[in-house]
Amino acid sequence: MTLDVLNDKQKEAVLHTEGPLLVLAGAGAGKTKVLTYRVAYLITNKNINPASILAITFTNKAAQEMKERIYSLVQEQSLDIQISTFHSFGYKIIRENYQLLGYKTNLLIMDADDSINIIKKVLKQLNLDSKIYNAYNIRSQISGAKNELLTPADYEKYATTEYEKVVVKIYKKYEEILFNNNAVDFDHLLLLPLKLFNEYPHVLKKYQERYQYVLIDEYQDTNEAQYQLSKMISAKYKNICVVGDGDQTIFTWRGANYKNILNFESDYKNAKVILLEQNYRSTKTILEAANNIIKNNRLRKEKNLWCHNDSGFKIKYYRAYDERDEAGYVIRGIKKALETGINGNEIAVLYRTNAQSRIIQEELLRANIPFRIVGSFYFYNRAEIKDLISYLRVIYNEEDNLSVTRAINVPKRGIGPKTIDRLNTKAQEQNKSIYEVITDGKELEFKTIIEELKAQEPKVSLTELVELVLEKTNLRSYWQNEKTIEADIRLENLEEFKSITKSFEERNGPISLEDFLTEITLVSDISEHQDSQSQVNLMTVHSVKGLEFTHVFIIGLEEGLFPHINALMDKTGIEEERRLCYVAITRAKRELHFVNARRRTLFGRDQINPPSRFIEEVGNEYIECKGVIYEKPYQLNKAEQFYQHDMHYKPGDKVMHQDFGEGVIVEVTKTIITIAFNYHHGLKKFMKNHKSIRHLD
Repeated sequence: MTLDVLNDKQKEAVLHTEGPLLVLAGAGAGKTKVLTYRVAYLITNKNINPASILAITFTNKAAQEMKERIYSLVQEQSLDIQISTFHSFGYKIIRENYQLLGYKTNLLIMDADDSINIIKKVLKQLNLDSKIYNAYNIRSQISGAKNELLTPADYEKYATTEYEKVVVKIYKKYEEILFNNNAVDFDHLLLLPLKLFNEYPHVLKKYQERYQYVLIDEYQDTNEAQYQLSKMISAKYKNICVVGDGDQTIFTWRGANYKNILNFESDYKNAKVILLEQNYRSTKTILEAANNIIKNNRLRKEKNLWCHNDSGFKIKYYRAYDERDEAGYVIRGIKKALETGINGNEIAVLYRTNAQSRIIQEELLRANIPFRIVGSFYFYNRAEIKDLISYLRVIYNEEDNLSVTRAINVPKRGIGPKTIDRLNTKAQEQNKSIYEVITDGKELEFKTIIEELKAQEPKVSLTELVELVLEKTNLRSYWQNEKTIEADIRLENLEEFKSITKSFEERNGPISLEDFLTEITLVSDISEHQDSQSQVNLMTVHSVKGLEFTHVFIIGLEEGLFPHINALMDKTGIEEERRLCYVAITRAKRELHFVNARRRTLFGRDQINPPSRFIEEVGNEYIECKGVIYEKPYQLNKAEQFYQHDMHYKPGDKVMHQDFGEGVIVEVTKTIITIAFNYHHGLKKFMKNHKSIRHLD
C-alpha cells in the first residue's frame, strides 16, 4: 500500500506501529486519514490479523465513516476489525459476559427518557417533592457519579448535604429497578465492563489478547470510565495510538477530561508524540485568528496551525444595534453568498445558545431561504416514535415493565394510572413481571395483541413487523382519525420509521429485532432524511465540531453570551469557552463573519453586553469592520445608557432578583457579580447591568 498521499508527519504517525503513540492533530489536519491509513498499513504491510485491531471513536457517524474509508483501502479484510463507539464496544463486552454480571440474555438498554421516567417513579415511591428533587438534575448527578466510577456505596461516602444523601437513596433504588428489569443505562455500558475486568482478571486477559492494537479517536473527549477502559485493554501490549486535540476539548460539562490527553506521556513513559499542524481546510487568515485566540489558554500543549493556502479574506466584523439588525446582516451575507453560486449547505450560522436561533429563523423564513436546525430535535425522541419502539421492545422482551406501562394505553384503551398501579403492585407481590400478571380486563386486549405480534415476529421481516404493529395496535388509525396537522406530522413520522428499518435491512440483510433495538438505542447522531443541498445550517457551536463550511457566521460574540456568563468567574470555564470559539473559527474554509449586537432581548429580558474578548484576541490586522466601528473599550451610547442600571455593587450588598428572590453579593469583578441565594438556588452569576436585579435598601 502506498503512503504517497500523506505528508511527512502523517506518514510518520502511520509507520510508528509499535508502542504508545500520541498524535496531536490540529483542526483540519487530516487525523481521520491518519487513523484509516494506520489501520490499513497494519493489515497490508505488517500482516496484523484484522480481528486484533480495535478502533474507537465517539459517534456512530464517525465510526461508520471510518469503516467505509478502511474498506476502500483493504476491502473485505476490514470486516473483522472492531470499529465502534465506546458505548457500542462496552455493550459488546457485556453481551459476551452477561451471566458473570448477573444478567439474563435479553438485556435492555434504557435511553435518557427511560432513565428520567424511572427516577420519577422512584421519587414517587420515596414521597419526595419533584420540585426540590428534579428528575433531570438527579439523572445528571447519577450519570456524573458513574462517569467518575462511583457506585452508590462510593457516592454515599462523599455525600455531606441532605440533598446529596437523598440522591444516594434515589441512586440505589434506580439501580435496583434497572437490574430487576434486566436493563442497563448508557453509563452502565462503560461501567460494567470495568466491573467485569476488575472482578474477573481472566476475562480482561482474554480481551487484551484479542485486541493487540488499539486506536482511539478524539481522545481529548474521554471521561474517566473511557480512559480506564482504554488503559486496561491496552495494558499488556501497549500498542495504543490516541489521536486528539486538547484545543478542541469542549465537552467537559459531559464528563470529558482534557487532562487525559495532557497526561498521556506520563501514563506511557516511552510514548512517541507527533504533531499534525498542517491544515488542509482554511485560509491563512482564519488559521492565524484561531492561533491568536487559543494561545491565551494556559492548560494546553503548544502547537500552531499553518497551511499552504492563500491568505484569503479578512474576517468581517459587524456590530449590530440589536438582534434583529444582527439577523439582517447575516441574511444579507447569506444572500450574497448564494448569488455567487455557493450552495446553502456550505453556509453555517453558529450560536452559543439555542435561544439565539429564533430571530435568525424568522428572518430566513421572511427571506424565503431554506434552512435546517442541526441537532434541534432527535427523531427517536418524538413521542409517537417512542410509543412504537415500546411495542417493539415488549415484543422482544415482555418482562420490560417500563415499555409495557408506556405501550399498554397507547392509543387510549381506558387503562388508567390506577389500573397500572394495581398491576405493578400485583407483580411485585408475586415477584413477576407486569405482563405476566395480566389476566383480565381491557389490559388483556393489549396482551392478546402482543401475543399475536410475538407469534408473527419470527416469520416476517423487520419492516413487515413494524407495519403489523402500526396496524394491529391501532397506532396508525388513531392518528388518521385525529385529522389535525399535528396528527398528520406524527403519522408521517411513524411511516418514516419503516424507511429506517428498510435501510437497516438493505445495509445489513435480514436483521433480528434484538440487533435493531440495540442499534437504534446506541445511535446518538442519526440525521433526518432530507435533501440538504440548498439548506443553510443553523447550529450551536457545540454541534459544529467535526464539520466544515465555506462560509461561517458566528453570532452573539458578546461578553456574557460568548463567552457565556456561567464561565466568566472561572478560569477553566473561560478556557473552555475559548476552545469553543477556536472550534467555531476553524470550521470556516473561506469566509468568516463575527457578529454581535449592542443590545438584545434574550429569554424575555433586555441585555447590554460589551463585545466578546475573543474579537480583541484575534487581532485587528485580521479583522475588517462592517457598519459600526470596532469599539475598544466599549462605550454605551445615550440610548443604551437609558437601559443601564446601577453598577455600584460591593460584597455584602443585599439585592432582589425577580425570579430567585433576595440574595447577598459575595463577589464583584469589572463586569460580573456573584450572588448567594437560598439553598434552592445557590450561587448565581450575572452581568452588573442585569435588569432583573435591584439593590435592597
